[in-house]
Amino acid sequence: MHAKHLTLIVAAAFVALSVGLWAGPAAVKAKDKPVEINVYMWSEYIDPAITEEFEKETGIKVNLSYYESTEEMKAKLQHAAGVSQYDVVVADTPSVPMLIRLGLVQALDHGKIENLKNLDPRFRNAAYDPDNKYTVVYQWGTVGLIYNKEKLPNLPATWGVLFDPAKQAGTFLMIDEMRDQMGVALRYLGQSVNCVDVEQVRKAGELILTAKKSKNAQGFEGGVGGKNRVAAGSVEMAVVWNGDALRAIEEDEDQKLAFFVPEEGSIIWADVMVIPSQAPHAEAAHRFINYLLKPEVGAQLSNFNKYATPNAAAMPFITPEDRENPVIYPPQEIMDKLEYLQDLGNSTRIYDEVWTAVKSR
Repeated sequence: MHAKHLTLIVAAAFVALSVGLWAGPAAVKAKDKPVEINVYMWSEYIDPAITEEFEKETGIKVNLSYYESTEEMKAKLQHAAGVSQYDVVVADTPSVPMLIRLGLVQALDHGKIENLKNLDPRFRNAAYDPDNKYTVVYQWGTVGLIYNKEKLPNLPATWGVLFDPAKQAGTFLMIDEMRDQMGVALRYLGQSVNCVDVEQVRKAGELILTAKKSKNAQGFEGGVGGKNRVAAGSVEMAVVWNGDALRAIEEDEDQKLAFFVPEEGSIIWADVMVIPSQAPHAEAAHRFINYLLKPEVGAQLSNFNKYATPNAAAMPFITPEDRENPVIYPPQEIMDKLEYLQDLGNSTRIYDEVWTAVKSR
């Protein structure tokens, strides 16, 4: 071999070795950097102790981010790089077909979610996601009214306390959630919460707009904001999710708060966990979902946020008071009047149009 070539090879080897020695520790450090997952959900929806225990058990750090409306969540995933920012998202079931259709969520690896077997059969193989290919149910509940029973002792259990001027007994908030608020207005009109009749959907919008313009109306709030304002006494009733109501009721030392599902019927809902299509830590996301499906953890979740668990194996660990509470687990006569919201396909456009008009007028 020519001496010049030998010199070049030795020099190159020296440089490569030097670079390797210099980069090695940094490369190891990067490799050993703790995994973090970003979880996107409603506020006040998980016991902080659950994420702390998960971090201790797995070494995976959990960063929580919150949204206050379904529209905000969907916009973040569709238009603001949420699909590559978050590892687990808690979404409402009516949004699921759209999330799947647009390729915003990935199929789950059931081999990595062995605790999926703990789900109650009612929450498996749902119409919005056959075979739980993309989703795992997180919690379920109802939509109703929280109110101050000291100020409104004889409040009739009807949506008319919002929509009938003759029955409006006090100040109120409607829920800042299109499908939920439109749904209860449709039920008051005797329609399905999934009605796609354009005339009836417009009537529901007019009903909400008339209520909005009432002297008793105090605007729109998310479920947490609504229950907080009723608890604080700045408003006398609000449309909320039952778990938010129950937490306020339990924290109310004066025992002045109550909740009911109106006689016309209402919405039964379920929120689900999904993994975005470009989640940076999908493996860790599967571990987090599997962890939440442990019986004791599932019970801890529901004991904290006061929503019903979809986890059959968790039921023995639910506090007896909650297990027997009709606000959390409604009796059959109320269940018979509840409907799940469904994906409306192209008919969503008329809802968007009506809701935008209501909010802007």
